[in-house]
Amino acid sequence: MDQYLIDIDYPDAPDDEFISLISSQRTMINAYMHEGIVTSYSLSSDRTKLWVTIVASSEREVGEILSTFPLIGYMVYSIHKLAFHNTAQFSMPPISLN
Repeated sequence: MDQYLIDIDYPDAPDDEFISLISSQRTMINAYMHEGIVTSYSLSSDRTKLWVTIVASSEREVGEILSTFPLIGYMVYSIHKLAFHNTAQFSMPPISLN
């Protein structure tokens, strides 16, 4: 499996339909993250740019995954195959029994 970075542009002025789909989008992303398909999901502060990393076997599979996103109709995106993607692991500190 390979990792891909998807660079996504959203509209500057989202309409009511876009806004109504955000909850469904987040639910789907959370499910994909739980399954290990989406490994990161970042939105710019102006909410017009999104970066997603996806684990998939091919660029075609990435496209198939993206096509299931509720907000796909609003996305202009490019797919980039990564050589690697390092992230810091966030976890609970070790438990002390003392």
